[in-house]
Amino acid sequence: EALGNFCIEDDSSVVLQSCVSPVWDTALAMVAMQEAGVPADHPALVKAAQWLLDLEVRRKGDWQVKAPDLEPGGWAFEFLNDWYPDVDDSGFVMLAIKDIKVRDKKHKEQAIKRGIAWCLGMQSENGGWGAFDKDNTKHMLNKIPFADLEALIDPPTADLTGRMLELMGNFGYDTTYPPAERALEFLKIEQEPEGPWWGRWGVNYIYGTWSVLCGLEAIGEDMTQPYIKRAVNWFKSKQNLDGGWGEVCESYFDRSLMGSGASTPSQTGWALLSLFAAGEADSSAAVRGIEYLIKTQKQDGTWDEDAFTGTGFPKFFMIKYHIYRNCFPLTALGKYRRLTAESRDKE
Repeated sequence: EALGNFCIEDDSSVVLQSCVSPVWDTALAMVAMQEAGVPADHPALVKAAQWLLDLEVRRKGDWQVKAPDLEPGGWAFEFLNDWYPDVDDSGFVMLAIKDIKVRDKKHKEQAIKRGIAWCLGMQSENGGWGAFDKDNTKHMLNKIPFADLEALIDPPTADLTGRMLELMGNFGYDTTYPPAERALEFLKIEQEPEGPWWGRWGVNYIYGTWSVLCGLEAIGEDMTQPYIKRAVNWFKSKQNLDGGWGEVCESYFDRSLMGSGASTPSQTGWALLSLFAAGEADSSAAVRGIEYLIKTQKQDGTWDEDAFTGTGFPKFFMIKYHIYRNCFPLTALGKYRRLTAESRDKE
């Protein structure tokens, strides 16, 4: 019966939904609303923040095998999954609730303190972060014949490491903090020769590079450095004629397709947020991207997106997050409005 609740059936087929993502979706929506100017004491944001606080993980899960002395904290992806909180959801939740005017401020502060400590304690030896575990890097396990999805391990990835830098930067840490220093070195090693970073949890190089650049800006990295400029130039080279950005899932199989595909609202949002992080809000590429989002927005304020831009297992299990088509364009438009207003005020 439970499995049946995840099935969508029509006259000719049955499609099985893999999972639900309420914590992730709620955090993304909250960040988008705040970036768009919704006040921190708005009832919807306060209610959402309290809901997230009530879902904080307070018990030890499977991660304790690698980190037995680490105290629990953080958040999971689903309604209930105390065994497997992850650093991505945890990071985005803390970014989402940071400024919200909840009734019990002390409760929020303590939850964030526990969450940050847990996330920092999950850093792997190579300086990066995996999602659910640390130092889970025995790649030979993915070579076992039954490991056909190549997903038996949880190695550190650039997108999650970028998220952790963004978390640290938003809560007062800078590039001199030892975990941040190690993370920066990890990202420099992981960068592709063309400039972008591979995306483990979203399609693909556009997603990974978005997460990294936002993290680098937040932690206070010098965004004029050559390795960052390579990523910016890569984004500019991949912009479509319509002003947007897109990338097909096939880029996981074929590197020549990295950053290539029909424009989508979510991937355009990621590209724009990347350019903003690199100080390129006034560039012609950013302006064209904003124009793409404006002209493709529907009368009801939403965007259409048929593409799958989320990733479960690269190559084999792709996810369509229905909130992506709206929250990332909204985040980009809101941030662009703020950045351009700040620029005008300085003149």
